[in-house]
Amino acid sequence: MSPLMLSVALALASAVAYAAAAIVQERVAASAAGPRYAPLRSPAWWVSVLLNGIGATLHVAALAYGPLSLVQPLGALTIVFALPMAALFVGRRAGRRAWRGALMATVGLAGLLSLTSGAEARSLSDGERWLLAGATFAAVAVLFTAARVVGRSVLRSVVLAAAAGVAFGMASVLTKSVAEEWTSTAPLAEWTGLLVLSAFAVTGLLLSQASYRGAGLAAPLATVTVVNPVVAAAVGVTLFGESFRYGAAGTVAALICGAVAAGGLVQLTLDRMTASPESLSVSSASSSASSASSSAASSDSTIASDGDSPRPEVGQGVDVGSVPGTRPNLEVEVRSRAVAGRS
Repeated sequence: MSPLMLSVALALASAVAYAAAAIVQERVAASAAGPRYAPLRSPAWWVSVLLNGIGATLHVAALAYGPLSLVQPLGALTIVFALPMAALFVGRRAGRRAWRGALMATVGLAGLLSLTSGAEARSLSDGERWLLAGATFAAVAVLFTAARVVGRSVLRSVVLAAAAGVAFGMASVLTKSVAEEWTSTAPLAEWTGLLVLSAFAVTGLLLSQASYRGAGLAAPLATVTVVNPVVAAAVGVTLFGESFRYGAAGTVAALICGAVAAGGLVQLTLDRMTASPESLSVSSASSSASSASSSAASSDSTIASDGDSPRPEVGQGVDVGSVPGTRPNLEVEVRSRAVAGRS
């Protein structure tokens, strides 16, 4: 197998691992009643952490064998892989709008990443690195606060996913910077950078876990998948000397691709916020069933109330029907709940 084909295979395997991790995270968020950010007692959540680690390792390996312009767009296929995998393994089927939004987000992101050309990158100084880390933490804090203010669960989840994407994107930037500065003679010289990128990676993981609660799979996953490389590409263009191919035409095309990806995210968000006809029919059926059960309960209560109506008093004549056998001097005593005969 040629290095290029190996790179493609590793990139696709990385996308599958990330998609599987997202599916497991969404199921944990939907079923767990405990902490929404770090369900440490859930074995399934640790499986998702392991899958995320495998995806990151495969992505780095793909970059070792192939160019960035090929590997990064293939990583955008995560959301495309996640939808059929969710339908196959957990029975979570996506509608037409979700598929349309996923394809728009994937095509727009892949086009944007394919237009980014890696120029002669320069390393970040310590001051620039700390300034960038502080600005990123501030952006994540603002998005986190906004998510706490937003009332609707889907919008809150999308905002949390955007914060996770920002954290993951900055972790990618710092990984690139630390990798360029790292030397075998001084392996711990970049310990501060390693500490900061680890903090961003953990923050992104916890925020992405919280984003799946109440919003399903597609919208949060697509938001993280788009925001992560867009943030990394924006930092690369502004700080690392990278640029878009084909000059002004490439810049315009990149803006169009970004608009297409953003439109896909909007489609996915609206798909989750708008009830489908199937769900409406199910809800109407359930409401009809509940109405029927309420009517039955009310009729039962009417019957019960009729049964509890005032009884005849002692001494009042009551027709109790025919009494089998010969019982002379039969007296009937009416009680509160039953009619007793005695001879």
